Amino acid sequence: MRHGGQILVDQLKAQGVRRVFSVPGESFLAALDGLYESGIENIVCRQEGGAAMMAEAHGKLTGEPGVLFVTRGPGATNASSGIHVARHDSTPMVVFVGQIDSHHRDRGAFQEVDYRAMFGGLAKWVAEVGHTERLAEYVNRAFQVARSGRPGPVVLALPEDVLAAMSDAPELPVSEPARPGVAAADIDRIFAELEGAKAPLVIAGGPGWSQQAADDLRRFAEASSLPVAVTFRRQDFMDNGSPSYVGDMGVGMNPKLRARLEAADLLLILGSRFGDIPTDGYSIIAPEAPGARRIVHVHPEPDTPGTVFPSHVTVTARTGDVLAALAARNGIGAPGWAGGTEQARAEYEAWQQPVETPGALKYEQVVMHLREVLPRDAIITNGAGNFAGWPGRYYRYHRFGTQLASTSGSMGYGLPAAVAAGLEHRDRVVVCFAGDGDFQMTLNEFSTAMQYGAKVIVIVVNNGRYGTIRAHQEREYPGRVSGTELFNPDFAAFARAYGGHGETVERTEDFAPALERCREAGTMAVIELKLDPEVLAPAVTLSAAREAGLKRQAEKA
Repeated sequence: MRHGGQILVDQLKAQGVRRVFSVPGESFLAALDGLYESGIENIVCRQEGGAAMMAEAHGKLTGEPGVLFVTRGPGATNASSGIHVARHDSTPMVVFVGQIDSHHRDRGAFQEVDYRAMFGGLAKWVAEVGHTERLAEYVNRAFQVARSGRPGPVVLALPEDVLAAMSDAPELPVSEPARPGVAAADIDRIFAELEGAKAPLVIAGGPGWSQQAADDLRRFAEASSLPVAVTFRRQDFMDNGSPSYVGDMGVGMNPKLRARLEAADLLLILGSRFGDIPTDGYSIIAPEAPGARRIVHVHPEPDTPGTVFPSHVTVTARTGDVLAALAARNGIGAPGWAGGTEQARAEYEAWQQPVETPGALKYEQVVMHLREVLPRDAIITNGAGNFAGWPGRYYRYHRFGTQLASTSGSMGYGLPAAVAAGLEHRDRVVVCFAGDGDFQMTLNEFSTAMQYGAKVIVIVVNNGRYGTIRAHQEREYPGRVSGTELFNPDFAAFARAYGGHGETVERTEDFAPALERCREAGTMAVIELKLDPEVLAPAVTLSAAREAGLKRQAEKA
C-alpha cells in the first residue's frame, strides 16, 4: 500500500524525472513526502512565477517535460505566467497543482479554483484526479500529451484527500511518444518545390530541435546554397557562422531580411507556427492576402499548418526527422539563387556591425566582447525589454541549446531560466541579460540560485525605465512620460547581500575586467551596466524617438 503522493512520485521516477521545481504548500504535503528520499531533486523557489519559468526552461534545455509543483489558489495563479510561456514556446511541461479536499468542492472553500476553467486556454490539457488508484494513469497521460505533437504544458489538479489516501494500485509502464514517420514522397515533394523556386527562403523555428537537427539543417542548406532565417529567439537552431545563415525574424528585424521575406516565392517553414512576430504583425505577409508565394510547412502537429497561412505542401513529422532525410540527399546542384544567398549573408554581416550608443558605456561593445570571449557552448538567457535588442542583434550562437528566451515576451524570464541552466549544466558558462525593470520581476530567485549552487552571471542593463513601453510612449504620446520611470536599488550591492559577487560598470573599458572577476568568483554574480539616459533601443536614442513621435503627431494634425 502506498499513499497517493508516493504513487505520484514513483510514476515520475518511471518517467525519468530527475528534478522538479516547486514552492511548497499544505495542499500537496503527501507529494512532498513522496519526494523525500526519492532521489528526485526538488528545487524550492521563492515564487511560483519564477518556479514555473525554471521548469519551462528545463524543458527547453532537455527536451523532456519540466515538472512543477505549486499550491492551490494563489500558487496556481502565480504560476500561470510560466505556463503561458510554455504554451507559446511549445515547451513540454507538467504542472501539479494542489487542490482542496474533493468533499468540499463547489462550496467556495479556502483557495478553491476550477482549474479546468482557469487553465483551459493556457494549457494543452487540464484535468483533476478524482481517485487515488488512477494517479499513475493521469501522470502517464500528462507526460504523453506534454510531449506529443506540438509539445506544451499540462496541468493536473491534485485534491488533498486523493494524495493522502492509501492504495495498492501498481506502477504503470511508460508509453512511448508517438513519432509520425517521414515518407520519402514528402522529401521528394520538398525538393520538387525547391527546384521550381527562384527566390526560396528557409525558416526554422518551433519545438523538437537538437544539436543533430541543427547540424542537419546546416548541411542541407549549405549543400543547396539555401538562405536560412530563424524565428524569434530561436537563433541557436543553426550555427550563425554558416554562410547560409542570414539572420533572425525577431522584433527589430533587419530591414534587408524583411525585404527578402516579402520577395520570396517559396517559404520552407521548418517547425515554426509562423505567426505575427516573423511577419511583423502580419504586415509583411497578410493571411487574407498571402500573395502568389508557395508555402511548404513542416510541423509535428497536423492541425497547425494551414490555420493562418495556406500550406501548399504539408508534412506532418518531427522537424529533426525531416532534416535528417533532407540532409541525406546531395542537395540541389547549381541553384539559381546562390548569388542571392551570398548577398543575404553579406546583409546579415553588415547588420551586425555595431551602431554606437551614447555615453561612456557602449552597450554594443559589451555584447561584442562577450561574443569574442565566451565559450561556444555558453548559455545566454534573457527576459523581455529593449535591452534584449542588443544581444539579439550582435551576439552569435554556434550550438543548439545556448539560447533561452521567451517568445511570448514575458518579463522576468531571464533569471529563472539562467538558474535552471546553471543547475542542469554546472560546467558551462551561463550569462543572463536583464533590464532593470525586467530583473526586478524575479530577482528573488537569486536566493534560489545561491541555495542550490547555480553559478550565473547576470548583466543588469540599467537605464532607469521600462524601455520598451517608453519607446512606444514616445512614438504615440511624445514627451508625456507616464508610468515608465523606475527607482532602482544598487544591483551590485544586492548580489553581495545574498553572498554573491557584484560589480558596477559605467565605462566600456571597465567591463572586461569586471567580467573576468565575476568568472573567477565562482558564484552567482551581477554586473550592473549604468547606461546613458539617452540609450533607448539599438540605433535609437530617447531624443530621436521623441522627435519622431512629434513629427508623426504634426503629420496627423
